[in-house]
Amino acid sequence: MGRMTTPETTTATLPTRDDPNRRLRRLSLAAGGWALWYAAYRGYYALGGDAFLPGTIRAGSGTTFQLMNAAGAVVIAIAAVLPVAAYPLWRRRRARPVLLALFWVGAVAGCMHALVDIAERILSLAGLVEVHYPAMWATIDRRAADLQDLLFNEPWFLVTGLLFAAVAWTALGPGRTRRRWVATAATAVALLLALGLLTIGGVLGRAIVL
Repeated sequence: MGRMTTPETTTATLPTRDDPNRRLRRLSLAAGGWALWYAAYRGYYALGGDAFLPGTIRAGSGTTFQLMNAAGAVVIAIAAVLPVAAYPLWRRRRARPVLLALFWVGAVAGCMHALVDIAERILSLAGLVEVHYPAMWATIDRRAADLQDLLFNEPWFLVTGLLFAAVAWTALGPGRTRRRWVATAATAVALLLALGLLTIGGVLGRAIVL
């Protein structure tokens, strides 16, 4: 009797929950969405909104305050578009170095901004430093401003920086390039944090807008 054989079958490999491409897509959308709502928040003040302000703007300075928030909203809106626009470009060899540089800047800037300001606000609440505000503020509730920055603004910057880092981490995949990217970003954050702490200590001047 001849040996029975069964027809060969092929199965498609379906993406799993750990599929790097799926993780990259989700992280890109999360980073974009996270930035978008904060751009809308800044846009609200750019359009003249005044809810939740920890003080009052001096008469005649309202336009300056709005323009500063408008500029912030535009920059943050660009940051919201970047992760989503970059998603299909990670596989292009020529685009990867540019994307890695952009996400490096986003990760370092977000984490550094958050860590420096969190330290300053904690010291301010403890009465160890005094935060200086620009002349556009007619009145300011310092405790309310510290708490708003500590509990709302700076956590946004920290999460933004971590999301940008997570996108680049996933896009790079395991290897020496990933380790080098993370090491340089962490070193930059540490150095800038040290510089920021010196600034808080009075070596350099800095004013807080909001």
